[in-house]
Amino acid sequence: MTSVPGLSAGKQPLKPLANALAELLATVTPLAAVEQVSTFDADGRVLRRDVVSALQVPPQDNSAMDGYAVCCADLAGLQTVLTVSQRIPAGTVGVALQPGTVARIFTGATVPPGADAVVPQEECEVLTSPEGGVRINASPKLGQWIRRAGEDVRSGQVVLLNGERLTPAELGLAASIGMDSLSVSARLRVALFSTGDELVMPGEVVPEQMRPGAIYNSNRFFLRALLQRLGCVVTDYGIVPDQRDATVQALADAAAKHDLVLTSGGVSVGEEDHIKPAVQALGTLDLWQIAIKPGKPFAHGKIGTAHFVGLPGNPVSSFVTFLLLVRPLLLRLQGVTTVAPESIAAVADFDWPKADKRREFLRVKRNAQGGLDLFPNQSSGVLTSAVWGDGLVDNPPGHVIRSGDTVQFLPFSALIS
Repeated sequence: MTSVPGLSAGKQPLKPLANALAELLATVTPLAAVEQVSTFDADGRVLRRDVVSALQVPPQDNSAMDGYAVCCADLAGLQTVLTVSQRIPAGTVGVALQPGTVARIFTGATVPPGADAVVPQEECEVLTSPEGGVRINASPKLGQWIRRAGEDVRSGQVVLLNGERLTPAELGLAASIGMDSLSVSARLRVALFSTGDELVMPGEVVPEQMRPGAIYNSNRFFLRALLQRLGCVVTDYGIVPDQRDATVQALADAAAKHDLVLTSGGVSVGEEDHIKPAVQALGTLDLWQIAIKPGKPFAHGKIGTAHFVGLPGNPVSSFVTFLLLVRPLLLRLQGVTTVAPESIAAVADFDWPKADKRREFLRVKRNAQGGLDLFPNQSSGVLTSAVWGDGLVDNPPGHVIRSGDTVQFLPFSALIS
């Protein structure tokens, strides 16, 4: 059992987000468990072995159009008439092109030796006399509409790198070189629970019968969904009572069976906040006050081999800190090398005249002009801001925003996936 010196000694200085993230990731070693899965089922999984092509793609020069394979030297000028000497559908191989003839060819078919261009059928005219004749109504350029062998993938080329999170396009690329299965990280096992006697689950009590001080547990729903979107296998421990013994027991059980224990609420220092002493009784704990808004209270530690993360209870704070800190942690545990999302430069169509000493993450929405509108209420308890918005403005500490300023925009589409 190890406790962290200084946790109980007065107010801690606020830790910059970049420092917190660097310290968090420094504790992470990607999990060793790897499994082989069908390429069909690998979307969103993290690749754990480079994929090297055993062939070139395309395997041979092939036509990019339905039309006629020609030798440009045989065309004396516009409206040259040549005879069709062969027909080459996709999936078949023709013979060498006879001088002074063309080959009827279809998209994807192998270009015959002797042909050096393809003329689309729209630029050709099939003649009834002479029989089998075609008039070429265009002057093709050498190599036009021919996809060269190996122009997509070369034999021996590394096409997918260890540590990439697989997307549909990457699955298609893997299939194009014959990969029917891929080596990926095993799914992370995450235990999730909430703390707080004030929490009630939807369906247990109808709204008009809620007791004074009670609230519905919204965090449990979006945290579980975010974890599942990241490919985690989630065990939901529900709501743990605000009792020391119950909290210790839940943490011990969860840590023994999971790679990460994620909690919401109870990471402050009040008399009913039992997460901190419970984790310290079982393992190690860092309790950070992070210089972000919303967010600030954040806890990370280890219980045995399992990581522990405690998020703040306010819903928007919990939502934002998950995206900024927990998501990178989960990706790195799965072996992803690049875990930080890239922001996009965008124009603010709003004023933010009161600079905060903390780094702020403002809920915004793209408008029809391509600029960003601000949700009017940026409180950490207003979850409607995250539903209305489609991203966050990453605003530096002490920075005032004027309408027309360029700001850094983090779209939810890059963070919630």
